[in-house]
Amino acid sequence: MSERHPIIAITGSSGAGTTSVTRTFEAIFRREQVRAAVIEGDSFHRYDRQEMKSRLAEAERAGDRHFSHFGPENNLFAELEQLFRSYGECGSGRRRKYLHDADEAAPYKQQPGTFTPWEDVPADTDLLFYEGLHGAVVTPEVDIARHPDLLIGVVPVINLEWIQKLWRDKKQRGYSTEAVTDTILRRMPDYVNYICPQFTHTHVNFQRVPCVDTSNPFIARDIPAPDESFVVIRFANPKGIDFPYLLNMINDSFMSRANTVVVPGGKMELAMQLIFTPFIWRMMERRKRALGAL
Repeated sequence: MSERHPIIAITGSSGAGTTSVTRTFEAIFRREQVRAAVIEGDSFHRYDRQEMKSRLAEAERAGDRHFSHFGPENNLFAELEQLFRSYGECGSGRRRKYLHDADEAAPYKQQPGTFTPWEDVPADTDLLFYEGLHGAVVTPEVDIARHPDLLIGVVPVINLEWIQKLWRDKKQRGYSTEAVTDTILRRMPDYVNYICPQFTHTHVNFQRVPCVDTSNPFIARDIPAPDESFVVIRFANPKGIDFPYLLNMINDSFMSRANTVVVPGGKMELAMQLIFTPFIWRMMERRKRALGAL
């Protein structure tokens, strides 16, 4: 953790909704004129799209049915921790981009599914912002979770997470239900061992809970709407959180535990704005004081 060079990390599984959380933070950064070095978790995968397909085919031929993007063998955990460490110490580090589709790839004149070359993080940024699968991973070799100053988990209940992944991969990527189901099954051991444990290290967790029947996510025709759900917000350390203010500002919200507030699903972005804007203010004030003391 660093006062001069703070780090915010959003961590969650594929289909969890971390991209929506990122949009909320981008709005806060624009409004508060915060310069963020943005890091995409996919850019720390070990293999590009074609090589990953080849490796997956090799694994299946060898009888490995659990080869996935979630585990350490297919990700650059050490390099990600080094970036966090380097940025926290001196505000620098190395990053690259993963080009998901043709629109992202066109400016770089590369193929979709490839990485851009490694480059230095822009100088004179106020903070580093990470969004991806592994912002809080801890293994015997790395401890990424110890570096962020603010660590946020996005964790829908599992059936909703699968519905969101099925909807995205079918509608946006053209996959069949069978193909997405196969991916979910293949990732399950790594999901249990490397995704779920992260949420014990997060400072705040957001878990969306639908209020409609999602008992069979593989036949769901659409994603439950925000107004058809609640969001459970758990604070690892509730000290300093003004719960009466949150309850007053967000209609129909309530506390289920001493460190947990529940809000209507449609108010999730408002809740994030109310909770995290003061966090950003305090981060920037501490940074200003620390830099002024140099």
